[in-house]
Amino acid sequence: MLRWIIFFIIYLVLGFYSFQAVKTASRYPWVHYLFIALYILVIANFLYQFMGTDGGRVLSRPKSYAFGFLLAMLAFQIITIIFLFSEDIFRLLLGVYQKIFSTEKEFSIPSRRRFLSLIALGVAALPFGALLMGMYKGKYNYKVLKYQLEFDDLPDAFDGYRITQISDVHSGSFDNRKKVAYGVDLINKQQSDVILFTGDMVNNKTEEMRPWADLFSTLEAKGGVYSVLGNHDYGDYVDWESEAEKKQNLKDLKALQKEMGFDLLLDSHRYLEKDGDRIALLGVENWGRGGFKKAGDLEKAKEGVAKDDFKILMSHDPSHWEDVVINDDYHFHLTLSGHTHGMQFGVEIPGWIKWSPVKWRYKYWAGIYEELGQFINVNRGFGFIGYPGRVGIWPEISVITLKKKGLT
Repeated sequence: MLRWIIFFIIYLVLGFYSFQAVKTASRYPWVHYLFIALYILVIANFLYQFMGTDGGRVLSRPKSYAFGFLLAMLAFQIITIIFLFSEDIFRLLLGVYQKIFSTEKEFSIPSRRRFLSLIALGVAALPFGALLMGMYKGKYNYKVLKYQLEFDDLPDAFDGYRITQISDVHSGSFDNRKKVAYGVDLINKQQSDVILFTGDMVNNKTEEMRPWADLFSTLEAKGGVYSVLGNHDYGDYVDWESEAEKKQNLKDLKALQKEMGFDLLLDSHRYLEKDGDRIALLGVENWGRGGFKKAGDLEKAKEGVAKDDFKILMSHDPSHWEDVVINDDYHFHLTLSGHTHGMQFGVEIPGWIKWSPVKWRYKYWAGIYEELGQFINVNRGFGFIGYPGRVGIWPEISVITLKKKGLT
């Protein structure tokens, strides 16, 4: 309870400060009242959603939106306060200067300048509006990102082989069937040889996927649809009534994936064959750094795979690639991961800039990277969780074409 009181006090202080910009910029009382009403509504909804029992770290849809609206309001307040605080320092110094050097020795602080408050509100409106738009539209703004990777030892028959990768569906967050259906159809339209899903089918429970299972069951590729588990798929963030209930949930999710036509790789491998050639497809359970489940067993997945086979590895968390895979005595030509979501927030202009706060935690957080002659693609995710939107980092469908060097 104490942390909620402290949080509420901080929120009130920030709101009071940012309200000064609204009062200075507008002389209309209805504008002031509108700001106050919105301000109170956002915090009241957030406290209502989060102060009750939460069943563990489960973030329901109403909680996600409460968090999203609070995030937008805090962004507005912080940007406004940066401007106001800077002006207040200047006003205070000017007041001290006048007190010392003016003939009138009465100390006074100049009034706030209206134009600066207008600028502050205008700048603050940008992230505020972007976060709201990300909740309304950005989360379903699917993008198909295409890559071509060349390898010296790719089997000849696989030259031009197309892989579609999706990751981090997080079906418990979906709220628009038409948009999700469009995304699934977009995956199929790529007409790739194989579809690979790299984990986090649900937020917490198998039941979240059932309303969407019929849509994802329509995914098809002549080489098959394969999957691995992500950290959210194990149900670790729920306060289950018993361990048996938790185990049953995971068992149900595995069964559901099979019903949907997904071949789930659990520290195992398959061979993809074409015209007499083959490549090894390996999949491990979740292995993550920083408190995430380390269930994946790469050694077990490798059993029966030759060192000189061409290998594609599916591993949900890219920290596994950094900490284990690229230094393994086997050469994994291509690893496919997800997990980071690109934090669902950032700035990307191809060829110019790629930035998100998530880069401070993950060295490999979005797109293609190469180390020691091995590639990884970190998919930005098909769905969303936590903040119910995306800003600048859009939901991704990766299409990777394998090419053999020297072949025309």
